[in-house]
Amino acid sequence: MIAQEITPVDVGEAPLTVSPTYLNRELSWIEFNRRVFGEALDQRNPLLERVKFLAIFASNFDEFFMIRVSGIMQQISAGVQKQSPDGLTPTEQLKAIRKTLLPLIEQERELLFTDLLPSLTEQGIRLLDMADLNPPQRAWADEYFQRQIFPVLTPLAFDSSRPFPFISNLSLNLAVMIHDPQKGELFARVKVPEVLPRLIALPPELSNPEQHALTRRNHCFVWIEQLIAANLAMLFPGMDVVLSAPFRITRNADMEIEEDEADDLLSSIEQGVRQRRFGEVVRMTVDTAMPERISNLLLTNLKIGPKELYAVRGPLGLADLMELTKIDRPDLKDPPHMPTLPVVLRGGGDMFDTIRQGDVLLHHPYHSFSPVIDFIQSAADDPQVLAIKQTLYRVGSNSPIVKALMHAREQGKQVTAVVELKARFDEENNIIWAKALERAGVHVVYGLLGLKVHAKLALVVRQEQDGIRCYTHLGTGNYNAGTARVYTDLGLFTCRPDITADVVDLFNFLTAYSRQSTYRALLVAPVTLRQRLMRLVRSEIRRQQEYGDGRIVFKVNAFVDHQFIDLLYEASQAGVQIDLIVRGMCSLRPGLPGLSEHIRVRSIIGPFLEHSRIYYFANGGDPILYLGSADMMERNLDRRVEELYPLEDPSLIAYVHDMLLTNYLTDNVRAHLLQPDGSYVRLKPGDGPRADSQVPSRMIPES
Repeated sequence: MIAQEITPVDVGEAPLTVSPTYLNRELSWIEFNRRVFGEALDQRNPLLERVKFLAIFASNFDEFFMIRVSGIMQQISAGVQKQSPDGLTPTEQLKAIRKTLLPLIEQERELLFTDLLPSLTEQGIRLLDMADLNPPQRAWADEYFQRQIFPVLTPLAFDSSRPFPFISNLSLNLAVMIHDPQKGELFARVKVPEVLPRLIALPPELSNPEQHALTRRNHCFVWIEQLIAANLAMLFPGMDVVLSAPFRITRNADMEIEEDEADDLLSSIEQGVRQRRFGEVVRMTVDTAMPERISNLLLTNLKIGPKELYAVRGPLGLADLMELTKIDRPDLKDPPHMPTLPVVLRGGGDMFDTIRQGDVLLHHPYHSFSPVIDFIQSAADDPQVLAIKQTLYRVGSNSPIVKALMHAREQGKQVTAVVELKARFDEENNIIWAKALERAGVHVVYGLLGLKVHAKLALVVRQEQDGIRCYTHLGTGNYNAGTARVYTDLGLFTCRPDITADVVDLFNFLTAYSRQSTYRALLVAPVTLRQRLMRLVRSEIRRQQEYGDGRIVFKVNAFVDHQFIDLLYEASQAGVQIDLIVRGMCSLRPGLPGLSEHIRVRSIIGPFLEHSRIYYFANGGDPILYLGSADMMERNLDRRVEELYPLEDPSLIAYVHDMLLTNYLTDNVRAHLLQPDGSYVRLKPGDGPRADSQVPSRMIPES
């Protein structure tokens, strides 16, 4: 065992705990984002990587309010007072969220002002306030405003003759008070243009050379909202600008689609996307310097209360700091990762021949995503291929996979794409691709009524000398070449008849009428997955009772399904040794005597987003191992189409267990251990060597 030492990460208080059995999922999610914030705090990370994590931290909370907080607020508005499994009513959850968030937000600002901004300045990257600009810089900024910003701005007035202007979701705005000699004090709203950079880069020659070595390239930026505020007089000629203050709102973005009432699912999704910007306001963020009378005016007209108001020091919307990561300063970033290929694919031979010789497992981002693209492109050009079928969930804005499917249709293949239009925040992108696929002649299926299609499947049907043979790729992640560079995922190429026959049946279920209730090899939600996994857990309980060797390891993104939590408690009470690797939310309380003392939960947070799902059962030395798309959440198990696929090749099972899972469970660099009260403590190397599970050499074989 690699030496490990536990060290607390001082990033706030432990979350509120009520239930002796479960942790609140919303507070558990906040703890996940606290761990993301810990990466921004960690001075072992390169400076621009720390800035990136701070931007992710801020962006995560935007989504948290748009989806989770908005849902709780809707429950309160509807008068729902039912307690969550951990014992909190919706009102209590909302109070607990705010109580937990306020000190965390203050820490975010403390990190920005006392650490990150000074460190950036030392490296020649300066985020300037307007007051910091010297005369040449100010002259250039004012000219930029007149030329680039002023024509785009549209101030909207609010008085007795005009309604309060609509404020769109996540938009940055200036609340402006103006004095009119005839009408007195007036209010106007100026929206900061989203089509322009948030951070306006000053020309390098206008940097301050006296503060930085001339040999170092300097980068100076000014906040666009400050530049607008400094030039508001141009927008209101003949009037006095009394004051201006930035504000930003977050709206409910959890689009609800009444599918059984929609004649056309595609058009209803499009309408929902258009309506997203009009959702109810769930949060308003302002600068602490905003006068109370202005914030009260906004609260009244936005129809929210003081509990939805969050006042912070300094710039709003720190997700925009992600712009700084585009700066060409490799010395301030993690070394670039160069993915490789599995040994069996390095010869450049025919992929179908390779798959016939044995299953091929890819581990992204350590392995390149190119074999997945090549699989579809090869099928498109192969005259022996008759048909291609694929599910598409999040494919990205410039998808080589989708282009390959369209090319396959041009080559006369029968092509079917199951496009999930309800992939949250990717609906518009998926609609664009769906229409392009239809124009190319692809048979496009828009998912299923009442079930989100989350399974990751690609099927190639090929005419060979001995008859029809099917080849398939099954993955834990999306067919997205961009995210495959930063998400850890596992994908399997196989032509095993039991798996390919199941994939054929599953596509028939997705595209036609089918009541398929059994599958040969795959575990499919919502049909067989929950029941089969629960039977495997009970099998380990029996092994423990009979032989004392029960062992379970799960790696998932979230673990909040209470049936499985209760079942793992039962397994722990029987003595089964259980390790859970849960990146995000976890409602299970580990380490409680008599309940969960044999359960350990850890979270891995690092440069790569841990996205793969692995389900390992020791099975008395003959391990059973499944990979797939499903997390331990009720929605994934009961309200989505998901699949888990088994590994059969002993060498692949050994690789996943001996290299992947073992490295995750011995990590003492990026691992955080969940405590019974819901807090996490971070591991650090003790007297032994560092064990970083995201080092490529630890996660892929050398040969």
